[in-house]
Amino acid sequence: MRRASNIMPKTFLILAFALSLAAAPVAAQRTEKPVLHAKHWVAITGKPMAATVGAMMFQKGGNAVDAATAMLAAVSTMWDVLSWGGETQALIYNPNTKKVIGINALGVAPTGATAEYFRKKGMRYPPEYGVDAMVTPGTPGGLMTMLAEYGTMHLSDVLAPAIEMAENGYPLEGDAVRSIRMYQDSLKKWPYSRAVFFPNGDQPPEEGQILVQKDLAATLHKLVDAEAAALKAGKSRKEAIYAAYDRFYKGDIAREYVRGADEQGSRVTMQDLASWKVHIEEPVETSYKGIEVYKLTHWVQGPVMLQTLNILENFDLESMGYNSARYLHTLYQAMNLAYADRDFYYGDPYFPPKEPIEGLLSKAYAKDRAKLIDPDHNDPHAAPGDPYPYQGGVNPFPKLLAQWGGHAKNVGESDPVALRHFEQEFYDGTTSIEAADTLGWVVSVTPSGGWIPAVIAGRTGVGMSERAQSFVVDSVDGPYNVIEPGKRPRATLTPTIAMKDGKVLMAMAVQGGDSQDQNLLQFFLNMVDFGMNPQEAAEAANMNSFQMRSSFGDHAISPGRMLLRSDVPPWVRSKLRSMGYTLTFADRTSGPINAIWFDWKHGSFWGASSNYGDDYGVVW
Repeated sequence: MRRASNIMPKTFLILAFALSLAAAPVAAQRTEKPVLHAKHWVAITGKPMAATVGAMMFQKGGNAVDAATAMLAAVSTMWDVLSWGGETQALIYNPNTKKVIGINALGVAPTGATAEYFRKKGMRYPPEYGVDAMVTPGTPGGLMTMLAEYGTMHLSDVLAPAIEMAENGYPLEGDAVRSIRMYQDSLKKWPYSRAVFFPNGDQPPEEGQILVQKDLAATLHKLVDAEAAALKAGKSRKEAIYAAYDRFYKGDIAREYVRGADEQGSRVTMQDLASWKVHIEEPVETSYKGIEVYKLTHWVQGPVMLQTLNILENFDLESMGYNSARYLHTLYQAMNLAYADRDFYYGDPYFPPKEPIEGLLSKAYAKDRAKLIDPDHNDPHAAPGDPYPYQGGVNPFPKLLAQWGGHAKNVGESDPVALRHFEQEFYDGTTSIEAADTLGWVVSVTPSGGWIPAVIAGRTGVGMSERAQSFVVDSVDGPYNVIEPGKRPRATLTPTIAMKDGKVLMAMAVQGGDSQDQNLLQFFLNMVDFGMNPQEAAEAANMNSFQMRSSFGDHAISPGRMLLRSDVPPWVRSKLRSMGYTLTFADRTSGPINAIWFDWKHGSFWGASSNYGDDYGVVW
């Protein structure tokens, strides 16, 4: 008996220690960056210089929309994994109406960009780069619509820092320099891109070198001039901003964009630009533990996080323990199911057939999907479900649904070169912008597109978006997302606003392609279920799945592959491997999350900017 009594306490202590590591939140751990406490306003984005631009607008009396649009102009000028020819997706909380508004400024496929066109070229998907990867520019229209409808300042005010950066130059940061070097062979093929990115002749620029963009500065000046002329003619602030909008999409800027694009082989037309428009939309939402979570609808991947939350409601995550093997497995499986639905059902809501978003977000559908999760093993063949019965409809694509899954390229450990390329594509593009003020305005933006290597369209200085690569060419790869002229591709971009008791609780966004909603989901759960503060949640050890189809390149998959942070304990690794996972590791796995949490008890803001990249915040 004595011997047994000596063993039992040791066993108990070991077990208790293991459980404490698995179950306790990381709230006790010191973060690398501090919480950004603020009383008056918060401005956070992907680069320190751009965050400073947001602060400048607040200091001049602007609201959060003014600050967000100025930051958007700055990051677009800085090639912060996007440019002026990319796309802008935003959620805005309007304190006057007490509603969340969606901004859809995603470009469309141009004239001639048909499925047949790409099939004749032997392509299963539009290419990653070049003129055939383009959709029409959305960011200029998105910026001007946001400012005209919800801002207070003139376009000349919010564009002034970007014009200064373009006209007189700004110091290039390391990320942009590395991208220029990586893609220099492609960039040198396009004359206007070569002129911008190789000011030293054949040699790429160096980090810290001043990059001047005279053509872009001239384009931005034209927008300001159009606004000024309209104001002089007696137009209102809003009307004057839309005069600038028209000059970009219907006037001399559009003509030069089309001319320069055509010179380099694009099929885009003046009519493509003139007929495109920004949509102001009602977002979709779900509830989780009394919190309403808002996302843009299914032209982006945002609803996938809502679907995953609906599935996870059927499990007791807290009892599993933070980042235990059981917890990570449950998240992975729930995401498998939600992302399979994304890959099959999401697409442009302005093109038929109508996507079954009501059924996809049904709690009853989620409950039935949750029953498919095997608690002990990964399902590498997780497939889309049929949400139509949950909204009283009939699925128009039963044959495609039945044969789903056999056509995707499967990338595994046997081809390390392809695997590295797959992982790079998986995280492609984007930055994020978060802004809030004491008037109650809250803005969450994930702009993207036109990143390096972009084809610059003539003397506009505007890089063309590469977002067409997110389309498919054959309906067997997703019947709602087949490319057509005038149609939007299903993008990965996913701003988020959460509310509780009629008040904004948090705003959050992250870059990183197909990982975006994976990381935002875990950030949200870290705060709601595991009690972390925003900075702790932003730096936490997230898991990423690669089982869903990539939205880039050849849309490959890697079933069972899981990214974990390097400090995951050996017993968790062992258990996950026994469940059928292939593990890969990195020192930081949170993604570059930017977020604002609203402390209503004390009347303050808590800003967070993860330790993953160059993201930065300025507060007051």
